[in-house]
Amino acid sequence: MTRVTCHCGAVELRVTLKEPVSNARRCDCSFCAKRGPAVVFVGAGDLEIVQGKKDLTLYQWNTGQEEHFFCSHCGIYTHHQHADPREGYAVNLGAIEGVNPADHDPMPWLDGRNYQPADFSKVRS
Repeated sequence: MTRVTCHCGAVELRVTLKEPVSNARRCDCSFCAKRGPAVVFVGAGDLEIVQGKKDLTLYQWNTGQEEHFFCSHCGIYTHHQHADPREGYAVNLGAIEGVNPADHDPMPWLDGRNYQPADFSKVRS
């Protein structure tokens, strides 16, 4: 299990990553491009909110299918659920305990600006 926390410590998740942190990537959709975090993926049943469920704020945009979660105290994005819940979650690489995102640059980018559910997993170099 991997520990994910916000900056102030109000929110804590335990996740089982579907991939190594070295597979982290960024997305260039209109929301992620402004928010900027790198993410790694977690399976649908592999994320547990250990602490702070009431402290999470939900943000949805565009189609409202994806659920993006932030700590209501410090504002840190912890994770989001994919538009297709069977696909699981993306977790903020910078919120994973003991991980420095700079250690994984340069990273590939997901082509979120041209998002199509069938091909969202494709990575653009």
